[in-house]
Amino acid sequence: MKHLLPKLIFILPFFILVGCKKNETTEIAKTEIAKNTIEYASGLSIVKNKGYSVVTVSDPWPNANAKFTYVLKEKDAKVPDSLQKYTTIKVPLESVVVTSTTNIPFLEMLEVEDKLVGFPHTDYVSSEKTRALIDKGAVKNVGENEKLNIEQLIELSPDLIVIFGVDNNNAALDNLKKSGLNVFIQADWMEQSPLGKAEWIKLYGALFGKEDKAKELFDKIVLSYDQAKKLVADQPASSTVLYGSMYEDVWYVAKGNSWVAQFMKDAHANYLWADLKGTGSEGLSFEKILVKGKTANFWIASGSFKTLAEVEKANPHYSQFDAFKNKNVYTFEGKYGATGGTVYYELAPSRPDLVLKDYIKIFHPELLPSYEFTFASKLN
Repeated sequence: MKHLLPKLIFILPFFILVGCKKNETTEIAKTEIAKNTIEYASGLSIVKNKGYSVVTVSDPWPNANAKFTYVLKEKDAKVPDSLQKYTTIKVPLESVVVTSTTNIPFLEMLEVEDKLVGFPHTDYVSSEKTRALIDKGAVKNVGENEKLNIEQLIELSPDLIVIFGVDNNNAALDNLKKSGLNVFIQADWMEQSPLGKAEWIKLYGALFGKEDKAKELFDKIVLSYDQAKKLVADQPASSTVLYGSMYEDVWYVAKGNSWVAQFMKDAHANYLWADLKGTGSEGLSFEKILVKGKTANFWIASGSFKTLAEVEKANPHYSQFDAFKNKNVYTFEGKYGATGGTVYYELAPSRPDLVLKDYIKIFHPELLPSYEFTFASKLN
């Protein structure tokens, strides 16, 4: 996954039960239904039992032909024989390597960032707190996601390496397992629901023995998100919105069931491609975009533009849009960390309430008169 590209877009919640054969007691399945602590995330299940938790990641990547089940075992806990076939991880963790910037805020929110010992391509990290750990050598650069430095990881010997997959071919996962390293496949990036994506903080709560703290933090985010939605509940979705920009010769728009489209819906804006079924994005020609988006009130541009002059320089045809002429162009990708990491890609998945407030500030500024953007920037 490229941390500087917003191409990973996400899906709907449902419960996943640990697979049990008939001769493996139905007790586990019943427990899972009763105690699953996940409410919004579609691809994650955490079932809390005495001394251990059963975690299932059911949608690890698009069109996955596998799901992953893990047992998080506390010291001296007894785990049923029926669960012995699954990967066991001793918790709470004392050291961890994560491989996506979206994981960094979860560690910091739970105040366990000091347990992070490695990260691939550390320049992508934008958080000042974790950057300080990197700068003093506490967090090592362990290569790149596509080619992790196995030797260095063996030397670090973390309690767990949290990785992600993009398809059914996972050479990195196989190599890590062959090296005897403990690996966890996570998939927060696959979630389409803003709150579902943020709920993955509960996984890190379970890994570090901070379940109560994770729930408390997530509940506050849910409350904040719901309060923001109530602000616009009686507002008409009258503002028409163009989204995206050209990448080479193609303009990619977010589909109607995507993470991005959900924010605009919750902010009561009329996203022009809201009726485009599916998740992820779809590539269209500039001509089709111009026909539908020329008179849009607002343009949420993808890309790290700083000014309208930069936008026009990138493609002179952009100036044909009314949103450009009226100076109603915004980007969420213009704020960076000290070494070039994009703040939005790192923090937005864990703080959807702040993303939603940014959108509301754009489309209904009178409702949040004193609010300042967290991620968005208006181009002038």
